[in-house]
Amino acid sequence: MFRPLANLVTHVTSVMNSAGTIWVFGIMFLICADVIARGAFNDPIRGVPEIVGYTLVGSVFLQLAHSLHVGRFARAEMFIDPLAEKRPVVGALFHTIFSAAGVFVFGLIAFGTVDKLEEAWPDLKFGVENEFTILVWPLRLIILIGAIVVAVKYLVLTLEYLSDAVAAYRRHRAESPDEKVGWLNLLIVVAVIAAIAAMFQADFDKVTIGAVSIVGMLILIFTGIHIGIALIILGFFGIWIMLGGPTVAINTVKLASNEFLRNFFLGVVPLFVLMGLVISESDIGKDTFDVARWLLRKIKGGLGVATVFANAIFAAITGSSIASAAVFTKVATPHMVAHGYTRKFAVGTVAGSSVLGMLIPPSLLLIVYSFVAEQSVGLLFLAAIIPGIILALVMAVSIVGMAHFFPEFVGRPRDDDDDEEGESVAAAFWKILPILLLVVVVMGGIYGGLFTPVEAGAVGAAGALVISLLKRRLTWRKLWNVLVETGHTTVSVLFLILAANIYGRMLALSGFPQSLGEIIGATNLGFAGFLVLYVILVIIFGMFLDSISMMLILLPIVLPIVTAFGGDLIWFGIVTVIAVEMGLLTPPFGIAVYVVRSTIDDATVTLNQIFAGAFPYVIMMLFVTIILIMFPFLSTVWL
Repeated sequence: MFRPLANLVTHVTSVMNSAGTIWVFGIMFLICADVIARGAFNDPIRGVPEIVGYTLVGSVFLQLAHSLHVGRFARAEMFIDPLAEKRPVVGALFHTIFSAAGVFVFGLIAFGTVDKLEEAWPDLKFGVENEFTILVWPLRLIILIGAIVVAVKYLVLTLEYLSDAVAAYRRHRAESPDEKVGWLNLLIVVAVIAAIAAMFQADFDKVTIGAVSIVGMLILIFTGIHIGIALIILGFFGIWIMLGGPTVAINTVKLASNEFLRNFFLGVVPLFVLMGLVISESDIGKDTFDVARWLLRKIKGGLGVATVFANAIFAAITGSSIASAAVFTKVATPHMVAHGYTRKFAVGTVAGSSVLGMLIPPSLLLIVYSFVAEQSVGLLFLAAIIPGIILALVMAVSIVGMAHFFPEFVGRPRDDDDDEEGESVAAAFWKILPILLLVVVVMGGIYGGLFTPVEAGAVGAAGALVISLLKRRLTWRKLWNVLVETGHTTVSVLFLILAANIYGRMLALSGFPQSLGEIIGATNLGFAGFLVLYVILVIIFGMFLDSISMMLILLPIVLPIVTAFGGDLIWFGIVTVIAVEMGLLTPPFGIAVYVVRSTIDDATVTLNQIFAGAFPYVIMMLFVTIILIMFPFLSTVWL
């Protein structure tokens, strides 16, 4: 009976998503025009930062519902998916509760935005008086409409899951009338909700409330609720309980959803994602690999080393491990297998070296870290160069060593055969030149002070677009797919950052991170001991959560402790990113491994083979992490 509503919501979300997609694409041209006007005519376009911030908020709320519709909201799946298979009734009821939580969160955002819309109507403006101003109320209206549509989408999901639960229960009673449905798992969540409700009546101090919220967060996230929803709910109710009323909690959600994302510097997220996806769709990764394997054809294990070096170069223009894993699974794996490498080593090398995409700048993880830790993106990019080179060299040397001493693992490579393909110096140069130019323009522009990281992202995205068009490798269909994927990735990242901001404010109000730091200090564990525990915790979390979610959950807790110990937050960001990236390769989540498995054409390659092949790279990353902890200057020497 709710199917017409579901169809209407799907159609509306698709239209809104298209509008948001085009809107984000437009800011690339606007920023590039501003860079040209400033550099060539010394006359920058007025109001570009305001327009970009305006665009980010508007486009995110236009695309949120469609991102939810296509399943791009981050969640942990290791509990809820197996449960839904084994106990469909209980699994559907879990999903019903989680979707209802989404209705509550976005209903709360919509409720708060109504007040903000009334404040802005009809003539509230922002910008620079007498130079450039923008009316605020249209943006608030977009936020309100976007929040309502997401809430309705969650409502549709709630009704669908509830219907599934009823249908599954009827099937179960018909097929196995004497067997219990199994309600224990559901009772656990009900008990957690009851415990949270009991906290409203209890007289806990703020630190205890902060500690309980962390336990509740772990339980909720690992059961499978959307991570952003869990963070907002816990942040909201945590503030409510601590202050004895909902007013400040509502205002916190209202201000975060309406103001926090209106930040020019958050523009680095969609622009660098767009640049990476354009490059990924244009077969430039294949050009990079072709040149690398030709240069390294005489080295034992040369194709493996070529994969690492190609990943390193590709990382310098994409910033995404997932894109690297997808590209080089198709490009490098068939060549390695054809030339005598074992399948396990080939797929493991692709997965293992793909982590360079999140360390070598520009890096999406470093961008996320910069906002949470309030550090300079440019300094983080600069700090990651030497660690990125060290990690790539450690991988390359280790591959050569494995080829010599563990041939049963690597295989019997015949790399010399690549010479017969007739690659020349001139051909290799023309293949690699566009890539090198793009790297020089983007990174050189940042470090040379020519433009900000946001402007570098826009220039890089435009440059990648020009290269792809000149090579005739980007059709209109591919371009639209790239733009849509850019929107989905941007929305999933920025929504998590928004949710983490709300949760982080609650934690800061509780004083729990500071108290935890005092406890660690009193145990005489020291900064080194804390770092060891932190790296272990990150590796464990990485087995179950994606990289960005993990960082946004842990960083609000640990950053005050690092500051109390006097640690350098730039250096700590590099250590964090390398530790977090190990989670891309560790079971059971290991997202890079799953990307390789879903991309490879060879059905005989199993997940266990990829995990086994990638394990040596986890050891290499751990080794580099220890080196950076022991010698912090390696990531701060240029700062």
